[in-house]
Amino acid sequence: MLRSRRSRHRLTTALAGFGLLLTGAAVQVGSGTAAHAATTHRILFDNAHAETAGNADWIISTSQPDPLGQDSSPSAETDWTGALSSWGVALQKTGDYSLKTLPSGSGLSYGGSSSTDLSNFDTLVLPEPNTLFTSAEKTAIMNFVKNGGGLFMISDHTGSDRNNDGADAVKILNDLMTNNSVDSTDPFGFSIDSLNITSGYPAAISDSTDPVLHGSFGTVTKSLIANGTTATLKPADNSSVKGLLYRSGYSGSTGAFFLTSTFGSGRVAFWGDSSPIDDGTGQSGNTLYDGWNDSGATNAALALNATAWLAGSGTSSGGGGGGGGTGSCTAAQLLGNSGFESGNSTWSATSGVITDSTGEPARSGSYYAWLDGNGTATTDTLSQTVTIPSACTSAKLSFSLHVDTAETTTSTAYDTLKVQVLNGSGTVLGTLATYSNLNAASGYTQGSFDLSGYAGQTVTLKFTGTEGSKYQTSFVVDDTALDVS
Repeated sequence: MLRSRRSRHRLTTALAGFGLLLTGAAVQVGSGTAAHAATTHRILFDNAHAETAGNADWIISTSQPDPLGQDSSPSAETDWTGALSSWGVALQKTGDYSLKTLPSGSGLSYGGSSSTDLSNFDTLVLPEPNTLFTSAEKTAIMNFVKNGGGLFMISDHTGSDRNNDGADAVKILNDLMTNNSVDSTDPFGFSIDSLNITSGYPAAISDSTDPVLHGSFGTVTKSLIANGTTATLKPADNSSVKGLLYRSGYSGSTGAFFLTSTFGSGRVAFWGDSSPIDDGTGQSGNTLYDGWNDSGATNAALALNATAWLAGSGTSSGGGGGGGGTGSCTAAQLLGNSGFESGNSTWSATSGVITDSTGEPARSGSYYAWLDGNGTATTDTLSQTVTIPSACTSAKLSFSLHVDTAETTTSTAYDTLKVQVLNGSGTVLGTLATYSNLNAASGYTQGSFDLSGYAGQTVTLKFTGTEGSKYQTSFVVDDTALDVS
């Protein structure tokens, strides 16, 4: 059967057992998963301050503190329960993050013996807290950041008091910054505005070097306001504060919807609405909104890039601090949506290429990239642009490939898949490999390529499948990775 763009059917492999046909590079063949960075970034999500009050559901999983208790190897957002499950699962799947939740009824501490003490983590995420932090908690948070921790503060609009205790996220987060025992003199260089902005798509500033806007999880262009607020920057108080996305018509010190800053040795990020991190799924009875996958925004890339930066990955955003400077390389996996589980995000692809069709088996999860397979003259492409840090001496591209064909020849490559590196002008810098119908085999094989020669460059990794007009050949790609160290 031939593949249909609307209804894909599994194809019978006509040829099996042939080796890889390569051009320009050697490939290591194996069945293992792509290598991950050696560094494990430890992230604590707060659920001790009414983050599930009312219709809110700001948790990565109902299993707390350890989400792995619900599913130890999640492949889709529904494997964990919570409106932040997409965020959590996306981090978990990289293999580079250790995630925990501070359960309801607990308190934030720093320097204690608890397994959820902040001294055991690199980043604290505050997803729209709805109860005030105690004096001890504010001291713990501020010292944690001052000593090198990352702090991700996510607000909502003024009046979003979900548990009717008189405090909304705007009040709570401003109180943290202005009423603590460590530094109450505008330590982060901004204040949160008392606004309720009903809608909008704040746009990113133009800064190709910023690791939050152009990070390992993709490029950020816009975010989403669905009843949210902004912040006012005060660079005279902290020169490192930097607005990254702004409400339409605003710039400079006003209308910042997403910003970064530093304090002591730590890093800080602020987002003015909880809707962008909401994946639309959660516990029964909650009214949720799928901002994570909003087609007009790049919220997933923003959340994930910011998490990576806060935890110490990437170069500095803003005026300094936080480590990970341009003179060093932080081990990381650079491709966004590397397993395609976020669907048509981060990658540029021919319509229908990224799919969860059961016509071909995914190597892991549900989604994969299916190029060609139509039995007619077809050219499909799949590409992603990425910057390889100049300080990284090792850069390895890997992916899993399954080739399925109806061709009967044992000698002629009628249908091909090229794996290439291009520059910003679209010029091919190198062809890493050429696969064809002669590589048809059951199951997946793994390709691995050295890209260290492109360190310091922004390049596009591109798969181009070209099929003839008679018999189909399907090139199925999954589990990509670009590991640098």
